[in-house]
Amino acid sequence: MDRRHASAPVAGPDCHWRAAPDVHHWSVAAVPWIPARHSAVPEVDDQASNAAWQGIEVVHAEERSNYPLTLCIDDFGDAFSLTAQTAPGIDPQRICAYVQQALVHLVQALEQQSETALIESSVLPEAEHALLSATFNNTRREYPREQLVHRLFERRAALHPHAVAAVHGRRSLTYGELNERANHLAHYLLGQGVKPNEHVAILLPRSLELVISQLAIGKCAATYVPLDVNAPAERQHYMLDDCQAKYVLTQSAMSTASSVRRIDLDRLTLDDQPAHDPGLPQASDTAAYVMYTSGSTGAPKGVRVAHRGITRLVLNNGYADFNEQDCIAFASNPAFDASTMEVWGALLNGGQLLVIEHTTLIDPMRFSAALRQGNVSVLFLTTALFNQYVQLIPEALGGLRLLLSGGERADPASFRKLLAQAPGLHLLNAYGPTETTTFATACQVRTLADEAEYVPIGRPIGNTSVYVLDAHQRLTPLGAIGELYIGGDGVALGYLNRQDLTDEKFIADPFSDQPGAMLYRTGDLGRWLDDGQLECLGRNDDQVKIRGFRIELGEIVNCLHQLPGVREAVVLAREDEPGNVRLVAYFTSQPESEAP
Repeated sequence: MDRRHASAPVAGPDCHWRAAPDVHHWSVAAVPWIPARHSAVPEVDDQASNAAWQGIEVVHAEERSNYPLTLCIDDFGDAFSLTAQTAPGIDPQRICAYVQQALVHLVQALEQQSETALIESSVLPEAEHALLSATFNNTRREYPREQLVHRLFERRAALHPHAVAAVHGRRSLTYGELNERANHLAHYLLGQGVKPNEHVAILLPRSLELVISQLAIGKCAATYVPLDVNAPAERQHYMLDDCQAKYVLTQSAMSTASSVRRIDLDRLTLDDQPAHDPGLPQASDTAAYVMYTSGSTGAPKGVRVAHRGITRLVLNNGYADFNEQDCIAFASNPAFDASTMEVWGALLNGGQLLVIEHTTLIDPMRFSAALRQGNVSVLFLTTALFNQYVQLIPEALGGLRLLLSGGERADPASFRKLLAQAPGLHLLNAYGPTETTTFATACQVRTLADEAEYVPIGRPIGNTSVYVLDAHQRLTPLGAIGELYIGGDGVALGYLNRQDLTDEKFIADPFSDQPGAMLYRTGDLGRWLDDGQLECLGRNDDQVKIRGFRIELGEIVNCLHQLPGVREAVVLAREDEPGNVRLVAYFTSQPESEAP
């Protein structure tokens, strides 16, 4: 018998993903080894063939490999067989189906379009393509898509004017009172010359005045720009200049360090202003707010978020049924997009908003008491704070109706601990960049296996789609790692004054039949699980998240390079303790002779 053996390594395409090596993280485009056995034999009659095998014992063996995936091809001359050897978690039948699909496409291309590039050949069977592109993204839900945020609030105020809308300490406002205060301020701003679509900055801590300001700016058909009161003055000044705000709403105790005209709300007397709704015309696809995130070039970038992105987030959203009985804690930084869910999740559903002071938030005992005394039913915590408070006040968290966490990679141990102490808690791990209006996916975590390395980020929320694409923006197979692309009504309008970056990060949605539909490329790596849930596995760049805030390490490096005496600098995100990420900077100094 003439039996020849050949083995040849197969090099995959350039790979830019930064996932840790793991046999469960695979890509069919990068098969490490394909042994090919040529087994064609001359034809012989059956009698001669049987005689040749007399006295030969067939020995069976189990083949093992150090690779997560090995394909074996047996060439029989006029046919061949394919055997896939895979690591646990990879279905060998699926691998064979992918190869068969690739061969079918290859043969069709050779017969009909011989100049077709190999990269255009798909390994996905039609059924799996439909599963990944359509079935997993069947999230259409009815909601007031064409309505404005402040108009929806006005309807609530008209229906239930005496219901409590917001509470801060001993102060409270009913829906009617909150609407009237916002109308007073809106008419004042219009009288000062605020125009539709202009940007009005807000420099206020969490407070009733902050909520009034957001509503009032919306009623002016303008766009609110929340600034972090704890940010350096230079950063605040940059944002005010970048958004070209003519006014900043603040308090007399705040310093703005800017030439922008400030309006100190605590010094205004607005009782003589009209109390009716201004009723200015505006479309739901115009910007409701601009929120700034870290930029890789050293300057923050403003994300323009439309009204419909907010309404899709909090109304019939497919992940959380906010209602009139809810009290939602306003505990997030107003310059952090989780505050969007907190404020409008309460006010557009007829619930109550409880303002949490910063000093209360960071004191576990005071925070626990505030949740209990305020009858809080819905709470969002950044991942870092969630991990801490699971250890310190699990009873308080277990008493909530709905607890959401997100902003960084979730710690499975913290989820397991809380679920063990509060098994009936509706616990969500939520995910979404600012560019997709707070949340794009959510996972209700009921149980978590002891060996689980990740907490899933769940499924797309209502009117949202998520695709896992490769470097050529094609769907990756089920279970394969790719970049997360997000579509739907939550996708932002782009970056303020950064058309180049908008064109790079926001692309036309090839999977949607809606005119003008866009996808946002997140830079996050993820994969689909068999049950239709998503896992987020890290980044493909130098961006990190700390306490929910996105930070570009390059922005910090640029700032370090501007310091006198610094020649070279690098910044790393270190997690010396599980769940405690911190930034560490390293630098080399200039000799005194070279210093400017």
